[in-house]
Amino acid sequence: MSDTSQPPQDELPVLGSVDEYLRFCMEYDASDLHLATGAQPAWRRYGNLQPIWNNAAILTAEDTRRLAYGFLGEPQIKQLEARGDVDFAYSPDFGRFRSSVVQQRLGIDMVFRVIKTKITSVEELGLPKTVKTLTRFQNGLILVTGPVGCGKSTTLAALVDSINEERHDHIITLEDPIEYVIEPKGCHVNQREVHTHTESFAAALRGALREDPDVIMVGEMRDLETISLAITAAETGHLVLGTLHTGSAARTLDRVLDVFPIDQRDQIRIMVSESLRGILSQQLVPRMDGNGRVMALEVLVNTPAVGNCIREGKTYMLGGVMQTGKSVGMITMDDALRNLYSAGEISREECESRAEDKLLMKKFFES
Repeated sequence: MSDTSQPPQDELPVLGSVDEYLRFCMEYDASDLHLATGAQPAWRRYGNLQPIWNNAAILTAEDTRRLAYGFLGEPQIKQLEARGDVDFAYSPDFGRFRSSVVQQRLGIDMVFRVIKTKITSVEELGLPKTVKTLTRFQNGLILVTGPVGCGKSTTLAALVDSINEERHDHIITLEDPIEYVIEPKGCHVNQREVHTHTESFAAALRGALREDPDVIMVGEMRDLETISLAITAAETGHLVLGTLHTGSAARTLDRVLDVFPIDQRDQIRIMVSESLRGILSQQLVPRMDGNGRVMALEVLVNTPAVGNCIREGKTYMLGGVMQTGKSVGMITMDDALRNLYSAGEISREECESRAEDKLLMKKFFES
């Protein structure tokens, strides 16, 4: 009688450790690793989530528990058991990863984001010269926006490192968790991790204002207090760089303003119209040849016309202002997509599906 407990000959068994999976991800240029109970080990490569091996064994609750407890430290295990989730930067000797471990109905799920240890420069990212100009302001607010996994952290790190090279200032970064380790060049750099070195972004930002900073990087601007403190810091002589999960410059400004009570919005609009330096809205689009992804970047620069739209609450007019502001480096997302299509880098389908004004994009292809 055959032993049915043995896996089929061609089924790949579960690996011995999380590190083994992470090494595969780094070797094959995957951006994320998913180890979930009841599913095969999966990775995200070039934006697509798929099994690492089609014949890999399904991870059981025992498998994921063994893998999780094999790499978590004692503080992380305590938090996982007390709260049901833990997020932190995992740094074995071969790389650095943003890690999230959660308990769910079937067992433990783990997700890892591969963090490139080398900071990609503004030039290597192919960002326009206008972007570097924004980092040369002594004060104000620069926002990097886009959906999850679109490279906001990479862009933000490039901007901060550009400042680090060109200036002799005090830079404070507030992140959850710390992703890129920024080595001091011309600047003095302090990096603080939320939940490790401070209780929240708002608390860290309040503390930062007492530490004589010149530049403050805020990893996430989600709540009223954090956004309010960031705007105040930008107004009081600091250069503040932050991120939001919004898809365009207009929606970014709406999100910033909408978190405030109605009776404060007129004042906030004036403050933002004066302190804003620029907004970079980005997304990563699969290349037509299937070889990775390319960045589509919308750039808004705060000109008098832009400031006027913000003050009067007419953010719906920003698209038109950006069209006429090309001479100062502005570009809309739809124009950025059209440029990528015309250069043969992305397909028509991607260009049309990601367009803000789908009717106008359709006319572009029909003309």
